[in-house]
Amino acid sequence: MTNNSRLGGMMFLQYALWGAWLPVTARYLSASVSDGGLGFTGSQIGMILGLAGSIGAIAAPFIAGQIADRYFSTEKILAFLVTAGGIVKWYTALQTDYESWLLLSIIYSVLYMPTLALSNSITFAHINDQENDFPKIRIWGTIGWIAASWAFPMIWLQTNLQFQTMPPFIAGAEVPNVTARLVDALKFSGGISILYGAFCFLLPNTPPKKDATEKLAFKKAFQLFQYSSFTILVISSLAVSIIHQIYFLQTGPFLSHIGIPDSQIGPAMTIGQFAEILTMAYLGTFLKRLGFKKVITIGIAAYFLRYAIFGTEILPVWVMIMSQAFHGFCYAFFFAAAYVYVDKIAEEDVRHSAQTVFGIIILGGGPVIGGWLSGYLQNEYTSVNRFPGPDQVIFDYSIFWYTLSAIGLITTTFFYFSFKEQTR
Repeated sequence: MTNNSRLGGMMFLQYALWGAWLPVTARYLSASVSDGGLGFTGSQIGMILGLAGSIGAIAAPFIAGQIADRYFSTEKILAFLVTAGGIVKWYTALQTDYESWLLLSIIYSVLYMPTLALSNSITFAHINDQENDFPKIRIWGTIGWIAASWAFPMIWLQTNLQFQTMPPFIAGAEVPNVTARLVDALKFSGGISILYGAFCFLLPNTPPKKDATEKLAFKKAFQLFQYSSFTILVISSLAVSIIHQIYFLQTGPFLSHIGIPDSQIGPAMTIGQFAEILTMAYLGTFLKRLGFKKVITIGIAAYFLRYAIFGTEILPVWVMIMSQAFHGFCYAFFFAAAYVYVDKIAEEDVRHSAQTVFGIIILGGGPVIGGWLSGYLQNEYTSVNRFPGPDQVIFDYSIFWYTLSAIGLITTTFFYFSFKEQTR
């Protein structure tokens, strides 16, 4: 097994365990108890999926940066974190109260969030051409996300699968208790995570930097702010990560609102991941031809377009679903390109920590603000129908998505006119 194939397997499992639970969790938490969910409020869901992730990202410098850069081999730290995280995720699925979900989600994020930077760092440590090799390896993460998002509902939520012309293309009859079964996605993720922990012992050895001169690597990594390009990227990344987080908080319930069955929410959302495969495959080419500025600008603009389409109520449902293809540009052209740029300007002995510092912004500040903003906007755009009935409380998704679209447009404009590419 070559290094690249092992790195590809790592990325597959890294994102498969995430794709297994994230697309459907918000729907499960928001569904009423009578429907099989937990009936949590928008603010509570924002705390569980937003605040928890932020705490994990803030803890990441001490785990992914300080420890991996200085003391232990990265693959061994990764093995411990994902194994422990899998156990926590399985236990979370057994809980029904808000306090337990919040606490366990925080613990899980402290374990999982550092692994995103660690897996990137292992990859960058064993490739020669960052612009070309990283996207080709990272694409296996997207494939893993798709595989997990499809496997769980096809095996556990549906029967009598058949081909159909509308996304998700393969669908069947839902099991009677489909909404209640959504929580089993967490158990599925936990199993993948434990398997990932075992796989880590097959990864190429990535020892710490013995010749490092700084006692705290992440402190040195913060010197990247001397580059104006990095500062502009961080500011833009914060705005993008806010609206990116809200996508996973609200898209599941939104798809249910427009008529997508619960068992098809996960597969339907993978339209974005399918598009991501194509954009990721050619990311290196675009970076070399267009440069970081234009590529990242396109990535931010994709958020503006996707949310604008979500907010246009007159469009048919299939257009809403297919518009998630913009996610390919959102992730590959923004996040993946940004990671490559950070690694490019960081000094060799603090690259682990540099990735983590950047992760603090996009996985720390963004999610907690996004979780709060999602709950705030949901409260602001929810009204009570004067006519009694099941739809008495109405959430105006249209103006909600238009608000996020406006944030995307402002960020696109700011980045394009402010960013100037710099090199170390």
